[in-house]
Amino acid sequence: MIPGTRLAVTSAYDSAVGIFDLESGEVELLGYHDHLVNRIVVSPDGALAASCSSDYSICLWDLRTRRKVMTLLGHSDDVEDFVFADAETGVSASRDWRLLVWDLRTGAVRRVLEGHQKDVLVLAVAEGRVYSSGDDMTLRVWDLATGEQLSLIGPFEDETDTCAIDPGRKRAILGCDDGCIRVFDTASGQATHVIEAHASGIKKVAVSAATGDILSAAYDQKIVIWDAATLEARLELDSTSATWERSLTWSPDGAKIVGGTFDGTVLVWDSATGRLESEIGEPGEVPGNPCFNEVAAGPSGTFVVVSDDGFVRRGRLTPEEGRWECRCEPLSGRILANAVTYDEEYRMVVTGAHDHTVHIFDSTPAGLEREREVALGEGPINSVRIARHRGYERDVFVACYSSAIVRLSPEGEIEGKVSVHEGAVKSLRLHPAKRVGVSCGADGLLLGWSFEGELLHRYLGHTAIINDVDLEPGGERLASVSRDFSLKIFELETGRMQQTIPIGRKSLKSVCFWSDEVVLVGDYWGGLIRVDLKSESYERAVVAGNGISSVARCGGHAVLTSYDGAIYLVRPDLAVVRSLRAMHQRLARAA
Repeated sequence: MIPGTRLAVTSAYDSAVGIFDLESGEVELLGYHDHLVNRIVVSPDGALAASCSSDYSICLWDLRTRRKVMTLLGHSDDVEDFVFADAETGVSASRDWRLLVWDLRTGAVRRVLEGHQKDVLVLAVAEGRVYSSGDDMTLRVWDLATGEQLSLIGPFEDETDTCAIDPGRKRAILGCDDGCIRVFDTASGQATHVIEAHASGIKKVAVSAATGDILSAAYDQKIVIWDAATLEARLELDSTSATWERSLTWSPDGAKIVGGTFDGTVLVWDSATGRLESEIGEPGEVPGNPCFNEVAAGPSGTFVVVSDDGFVRRGRLTPEEGRWECRCEPLSGRILANAVTYDEEYRMVVTGAHDHTVHIFDSTPAGLEREREVALGEGPINSVRIARHRGYERDVFVACYSSAIVRLSPEGEIEGKVSVHEGAVKSLRLHPAKRVGVSCGADGLLLGWSFEGELLHRYLGHTAIINDVDLEPGGERLASVSRDFSLKIFELETGRMQQTIPIGRKSLKSVCFWSDEVVLVGDYWGGLIRVDLKSESYERAVVAGNGISSVARCGGHAVLTSYDGAIYLVRPDLAVVRSLRAMHQRLARAA
């Protein structure tokens, strides 16, 4: 929020930066980045806002004139956080493992703070010290004036995606992936309290500057306020199905809590009662933003997609036609969904949602019917696949944030678990003939396993989070893409890495092993990349206006989903044949 006003500055995955009037509901567009925006912060005096983007930049916006006044360039990967240290100094954190200290008068980098061994995700500044935390599971304390690292706390046993500082009580509050809040004395670096706060990973902690109370939000779909003095739970905020755990903040006076949603709206809670007072920015008759997260398709051209708005959509996309057939809201309501699979022969559709729930449908001419809903309690669902193997026909394998891969019967009964990962499982694939699966995770592991749960192979070589994996049509090799900007090819049976192909400096999101010579890769910038394995060369075409979230086969074509709200049918030579759109993401461009 902008101090002393009823306004809140917002940023989003549509690359936009805007201002919401929390009383009138009016929205004003300030402008766009070239990629999604990860964080927005306002200076203490309310004069400036800073937006951090995956286009590797930070933009400074004058909130009085509503104009962009400066672009800060210096990072070589996604910028995840920014803080105003004082009127002339800012600090940024990036997935390039570095902190940069900026002169806000000139836009120059004053100094570079290096020491983190993985992506840096969150920052805080208090009393001349900078606190940073990230994927190396450490909290580091730096002297702002000199850049010297003063202390190192950790490494912890679990990832710490979020931290906040209470300067009045001289403590650091960390939200950890095991659901615990860990409190440290900022002077000594010693742990003082561990709060078993949530049943799943914590994605946001924030301290009220007015009261010192702590807010925490996690993948268990709960937002809790903890008393500053006792560290006991004071209340839980009213829940909404589309709450986005990472974008939550206190009002300057501590009376309100403001958050953003996957529907593109802003929520306002009363911090004393936890009551949801308003939702601002309702889009109209059809709620939600259909930013598509995954597609599954059959050889006939029928496809199913899931998206941020929680609807499951089925349609047809061929060179001759593109049309939507049905839109289904799951029984438990609209919840962001990342995972979908479709088997045309079995007439099965399976989706996985952010609320730990799997939905199994029969696909009929009338639509998606006879839904079976399974609440796994294993964190958000990232990937699902249907088995076609003897003894496992129609069984569903589910990749979960908890690190588990759960096997379900076609009716939704839990049949077993594969426990081979150490962190969130991002993607999985099943061998076309053998009872073998492969999966990749946020733990940086790429693994092969049997349906019975035996670890078969570790495919070593990536140096960062692995976002996607796919098997060659014949099942002899696998392809994987990672935040280390590389495509790697492995032999399935031996685990040997055959090829590693660097692909630029744009983060890679999705992969499809098209043939024995060609791999298709989607990146976060809307690019589709055709990689020739024989020559180890590649060509890239910009297909979408936002990231390519998934690539799948659809007959003799590839079908792509994008966060821009469209489905694309593409030839293997990268030519777009037809597209089908559910949303125009960028409504207008600011002057």
